[in-house]
Formats: sequence, structure tokens, C-alpha cells
Amino acid sequence: MNTLSEYLKNAREGGYALGHFNFSTEDVLRGIVEAARDAGAPAVMVGTSEGEVEFFGMYEAVALVGAVRKHFNFPVFLNADHFKSFDKCREAIDAGYDSVIIDESKMSFADNISATKKVVEYAKSVGGKTLVEGEIGYLRGSSEVQTKVEITSADFTKPEEAKEFYDKTRVNQLAVVFGNIHGIVTEQEEKLDIDHFKKIVATVPNVYYVLHGASGLEDSNVQAAIKAGVTNVHFNTELRVAYTKGLHKALHDKPGETTPYKYLKPGVEEMKKVVSAKIKLFMGK
Repeated sequence: MNTLSEYLKNAREGGYALGHFNFSTEDVLRGIVEAARDAGAPAVMVGTSEGEVEFFGMYEAVALVGAVRKHFNFPVFLNADHFKSFDKCREAIDAGYDSVIIDESKMSFADNISATKKVVEYAKSVGGKTLVEGEIGYLRGSSEVQTKVEITSADFTKPEEAKEFYDKTRVNQLAVVFGNIHGIVTEQEEKLDIDHFKKIVATVPNVYYVLHGASGLEDSNVQAAIKAGVTNVHFNTELRVAYTKGLHKALHDKPGETTPYKYLKPGVEEMKKVVSAKIKLFMGK
């Protein structure tokens, strides 16, 4: 199996992006991988946030991803999603995660650089197998359905800061802000500033770019971001919504059902439809 870095390189050269989807249960993980494989993805990234790790377990996530990778004979890479401290990132690296996101974007710019650089150096000191992603800019919102999330150009990643950040940290991947938010909003239009993103890419051409907060964006906006240089797209909220709706319907239709694999399956099937559609979007199909 190729490395994650090789898959990202292929994505950049091929003008497509790898999908990244979060999980906190085994059935969701299997559904993501199966749907990604069947939709024609070359590989898929799966992630656990700090909250999901607290619920699921870090070593359990590593072991299960390894088992699912073997079961489906398909490249699956595990990411520590928006970890907030060096200690948590170090724990994920030691546990065997394929990549980590050290998210100190709410700190001062200098402190963000310092914290990110520390994680990069630690990953290299233990073999360099774990890729490190940093984040700059203010990515507002949360991974849920919201009414409005106010965002202005002041929140956007500045090209000159992206260059300084990369030069001083040498991260493998970089998450930037150019109109994206976490979660889904119901009373405003989500729209990316692709021209601003192109300025960032022109200033820092060598790093792999990640689009966070893609749930709720128009397909054309996501495609434009990939064409401009994004090689990794994160979706989470839309999966949660689809899974929950399927589960609610199953429990409503058969309130007497007590067998978990029977009432959980409809939720997984609804979620798989979303994953399949997103993979085809990322691949330009």
C-alpha cells in the first residue's frame, strides 16, 4: 500500500481530492470505507476528534482501522482531527495514527507556529511516518446544524502568514480559511472565496491543502476549490445528519426492535449515500 503522502501527491497531480470522514462507532467506519471503495476512491481518510476519541478510544480506533483496512483490502488512513495540544498529538502519533491536525488556530500566530513546529519535530523524531497538518485563519462554527455563523474576510488566512507558517513549521498539510465554516447553516449561504485561496496557493505552492468545513457548500464551490489546489476535503456534519435521520426512521417504524445491528443499519445506509456522492464529487465524476 502506498503512503498517505503518495496518495496526496497523486491527488494533486490528478486534480482530485481524498475524502475525509469522521467516525465514532464501528458501523459508521465500515460504512465509510465500503462506500468510498465502491464509489471509486483510490483511498480514504477517516478521522476522530478529541470528543470522538474520548468516546471510542484512541488505541481502539487504530486497531479497528487496521482491521477494516485488511477486511476490505483498501487503503484507509486514520487522522487525529483538530487535536488541541502537543500532548494529545503525541499520544496519537505514539498510538499509530497516520496523520494529526494540531489546531492552535485560536492562539496567537507566533504561539500557533511554536506549537505546530513542536508536533512536526516530534513526529520526525519517532520515524516521520505520521503526517502533520497545521491550521491558520479563524474557522468559525461547530460540527452541527446552526442558523447563522458570521464570517468576514478578516477571518481568512493571509497568504504572507501562510508562507511564514509553512517556512517555520514545514507541515505536510495546511488547513486554511477562505469562506469555509464548520457545520451547516440554515439561514445563510456558504460560499468560498476561490480567488483568495488561489493567492495562498501561489504564495505557498508546495504544501498539501485541506478544506475543512465542507458540509453545506455547493458542489460547484467544492469542485472549484479542488481545481485550485485542495487535495483533502473534510465532511462530518452531513454524515451525522444522514445517519441520525436513518436511525430515527428505523426506530419510529419499528419501535419494538431491540437488535442493534437491525436498527443501526438504516442509518449506515443513509450515510453511505452521502459518502458515495461526496467521493464522486471529489473525483470529478
